[in-house]
Amino acid sequence: MKKLKLTYQTMILYVLTFLVIVIGDQVTKIIVDHTLSLGGSYSIIDNFFYFTYTHNTGAAWGMLAGKINLFVIVWIVAAIGIVYYFIKSEPYQKLTRFGLVLVFGGSIGNLIDRIAFGYVRDFIDFIIFGYNFPIFNVADMAITIGMALVILEICIEEYKAWKLSKSQ
Repeated sequence: MKKLKLTYQTMILYVLTFLVIVIGDQVTKIIVDHTLSLGGSYSIIDNFFYFTYTHNTGAAWGMLAGKINLFVIVWIVAAIGIVYYFIKSEPYQKLTRFGLVLVFGGSIGNLIDRIAFGYVRDFIDFIIFGYNFPIFNVADMAITIGMALVILEICIEEYKAWKLSKSQ
């Protein structure tokens, strides 16, 4: 396996980002857990943005509810994949590496909940054009943004390769 090349500053950035995601996720969940009752809601912007406290025993949109052992197994496989892909990535793939740090941090935040409580604490609630979007948390945001960064970099690299092939 190739040697991972990281500068000291980059490693500090990744570690701090990881810690901010995991700690920020857990702290916000603790605050909501202590200030809202289960099912309780607090309006931030009427008809658009709320804090609504809920427990999610499944994955996205409540799929696979109650399958904690399955989630832990899937998490282990995913974590191995994330670490492998991070190590395999090139130093210039900054979006990919940062995105993978976000995904890993977010997945740890939700894994902590699953192991400690048997569910994930969600509270960020949006109503967008009349559609009540599924309730989520800081860890979910990190995972989503991280995956978007990985996909964006893949698209950029593919576009550059396509452009180069067209010029030859």
